[in-house]
Amino acid sequence: MQEEETNKPEPSQAVEKPFLKENQVQMKEGKKNIFQGHLVIELILLLGLAVLYVLFFTQKKTAEPGASLAFQKSVGKSVRVVFINVDTLNSQYIYVKKLKTDLEATGKRLEAEILSEQAAFEKEATNFQKQAAANAIPDDKAKIIYDALMKKQQALAEKKERYTQQVAEKEQAMHLTLLDTVTNFLKRYNRAYKFDYILGYANAGQILLATDTLDITADVVKELNKEYKGNGK
Repeated sequence: MQEEETNKPEPSQAVEKPFLKENQVQMKEGKKNIFQGHLVIELILLLGLAVLYVLFFTQKKTAEPGASLAFQKSVGKSVRVVFINVDTLNSQYIYVKKLKTDLEATGKRLEAEILSEQAAFEKEATNFQKQAAANAIPDDKAKIIYDALMKKQQALAEKKERYTQQVAEKEQAMHLTLLDTVTNFLKRYNRAYKFDYILGYANAGQILLATDTLDITADVVKELNKEYKGNGK
């Protein structure tokens, strides 16, 4: 009886072997899944290379009749791209300078008006405080003056906000006018050159680098200023 009891495996040992086998099976299945994942990635990469091959190595072939008209026109065609330096355009285009001067003049005029009214209000408020501190005016009259000052302060704040909005709207209108003027000019300008794209380049813009040989800014600014002067503005 004692020998039979000694030969029996302990509970922990009896459970350990099946657990190890099951764990090994899971590890094998895990490796299998990993290999399958790599296979999927490789197939995707091969598919991507195939697409690149079709795009770049068969580009000069004639498009199929069923392809779209835009695609047929683009096949085998070299795209002509140039750019305009927007910073240079803003600093050298006479019309931009005029628009900026008008905007600054409006801003200064409205600001001077607000500052003048602000100074007058502060002076009136200071005199009231002195009279109230010296008990030079009765309480009922002091309340009337105080209420009137509060209304003036509120009106002044609303006027300042209204003027700020007015300047912002004028600036927005200036940008739209400038954009419309330059866009219409470029449509006429491009009739002779037939560029596919005329991009706008600016410091800290979306185009990080541009070749100087593609820069048409100087010629565009020259023609814009010539046209602006010719219109007698």
